[in-house]
Amino acid sequence: MILALTANGPGEFAGWVRPLLTALYARDPALDVRIFCVPDDYATGQEAAYARGLFPQATVYTPGEYLRFALGRGLEGLPPHADRVQYLGGDLMHAARVHDRLGGTATAYKFSRKKYVERFARVFAVDESNRQQLLGWGIPGAKISVVGNLAIDGAFGEAAGDFGGAADADAARDGVIFFPGSRKHEVEEIFPMFVRAALQLRRRLPGVPIAFARSPFTTDAALAAALARGGRRVAYGIPAKLAADGTSLEVAGERFAVVKAAMRAAQSARLAVSLPGTKVIELAALGVPAVVITPSNAPELVVINGPFQYIDRLPFIGMPVKRAAVVAVAKRFPYFAQPNIDAQREIDHELRGTQLPSRIAHVAAERYADRAWLTSASSDLRALYAAHRGAAGRMADALLEDVSG
Repeated sequence: MILALTANGPGEFAGWVRPLLTALYARDPALDVRIFCVPDDYATGQEAAYARGLFPQATVYTPGEYLRFALGRGLEGLPPHADRVQYLGGDLMHAARVHDRLGGTATAYKFSRKKYVERFARVFAVDESNRQQLLGWGIPGAKISVVGNLAIDGAFGEAAGDFGGAADADAARDGVIFFPGSRKHEVEEIFPMFVRAALQLRRRLPGVPIAFARSPFTTDAALAAALARGGRRVAYGIPAKLAADGTSLEVAGERFAVVKAAMRAAQSARLAVSLPGTKVIELAALGVPAVVITPSNAPELVVINGPFQYIDRLPFIGMPVKRAAVVAVAKRFPYFAQPNIDAQREIDHELRGTQLPSRIAHVAAERYADRAWLTSASSDLRALYAAHRGAAGRMADALLEDVSG
């Protein structure tokens, strides 16, 4: 069986592609998987290398190779036909184009649109809320299958060491782990801001382990350069030095561990400090409470969907217009942490607006010391996503069914 997948950025590759392929290969080690990394503003450019490292038995195509294929050119060794084409991130049009070229049965995960009703034989939904969303987009109920959130299996797999990281296991035991993000502007601005916050937190909590979760989609060179610059003034960061092996950083005479297997380290932490995103869902599944930071220090750097993403490139007016628009849109949402959105109440503690590292450190220290909140939040977070465990297996079983089924 030949299965073609389309995916875009770090969240999709780590949270969706990784657990699904693990489940698929467990069921069919001989499965022929073709992964198309599609161009996207959320992508880092390291997705192809990441996928090849985890799944050497799969064939992975870079965004450039995909674009040549999408424009009608051939790819060496690519069969003319696939049995299934599965959307796992990026613009839906990319999955549609792969399906145009390779045929087979097309399916999607979480997203679809009315114009793709005839295209996708099935759309796998995250939960009942997602199912209702798909129905609202014009997808017939008979074509929707609720399987759960793939990211939950990804979190448990990483925590168990399925993807390596044994050396990271104790880096934040009973301590605090920071998640500064993986997108370019987050590495450039948020990481140095969180470094200053961690430095101040260590002075509040001497002796408590504090670690940083680095993205496997960020190279050592890029991270070292960003830390050395210390970010822009509006982010209030501080320069730091990344160790030659990339496993720690030094700042103002202090050393902090830097881990790649984030959930491996996070599962034994008492508290996380994170940007919103897939990692907050993964932390919730493991029962790790978080202080979730949504900074508006430089809102014009935020990546948003659609053509408005590029309005800041207009001379003179573009930057202030995008800045004002992002701030205005943000006010419409009561929560940014996905667990809070799903629960419709604040479980993880959220901080939004212009952020100072001292404020982040102060709140993190308060939450770290609040045993009642930690116990309650951990229990509520675990319960929130408990039913999703096994989503990758359920979806893998469906994909491996006979095409006619």
